[in-house]
Amino acid sequence: MEDAILRELKQIRKLLSLIVGTSDLPPQQQFSKDAVAKAAREYRKLSIQRGEWVEKYNIDRVIKHAPYNNTDKILIDKFGFTAYFRFGKTLYFNKKVLQELNKELKNKNINLETYNNLLNEQEKFEKNISKIISSKGKKPSKYYKIPEELRDIFFTPFSEKTEQLVRAEIANLLTEYDKFGLSEYINLYEGKAFAMFKYEYSFERYLEPDIRKLCKDWCFKYNYAYYALRKILEVNNNEEGDQ
Repeated sequence: MEDAILRELKQIRKLLSLIVGTSDLPPQQQFSKDAVAKAAREYRKLSIQRGEWVEKYNIDRVIKHAPYNNTDKILIDKFGFTAYFRFGKTLYFNKKVLQELNKELKNKNINLETYNNLLNEQEKFEKNISKIISSKGKKPSKYYKIPEELRDIFFTPFSEKTEQLVRAEIANLLTEYDKFGLSEYINLYEGKAFAMFKYEYSFERYLEPDIRKLCKDWCFKYNYAYYALRKILEVNNNEEGDQ
């Protein structure tokens, strides 16, 4: 009985060495860490050659509207995409999973290129706001000392009146959005919480300068108002949580 089991184990070992591609090595080296790692690299290489994995710069061959440069970061950071690996200096994504993602993006009416532009606009807006609210010309000190008598300095909750003023401005801006047909030039995203101007360089000559300025100003006012509203709600909610 034991001899039969040993023979079967030897046969299994032999088959595994053939699968891994190390059958030509001495028995003690057939399943070493280096041998298995090499076999894994070769397997990945063959998988790439068979088209099972897609290089990050070729994702647009599966998802047609994927941007050329930033798609890998969007998939990993924003969508939690895990079916990828690094080979050499680039990333490879599983083609089958990309196809599944593409179907879901279509069902949710999400264009990756437009989403990438939205993320870029939000990042620019946040940087502009940071510049506005930060002290100009001052560099943060490497060392600090808080005076002993300095204490009890914090945000107090905003009044309901202040919140209503901000909400009223948002409502007025939305009225302008409908009244002047700004949907022709401006998109609203994330539950109408962020506005982005539909700017395309190729159409610049067909857009009147006054309309372009109106749209940019409207977007800034709208995004600023929503930014203020988020801050008001954040401070008030934090204050309620501390009580």
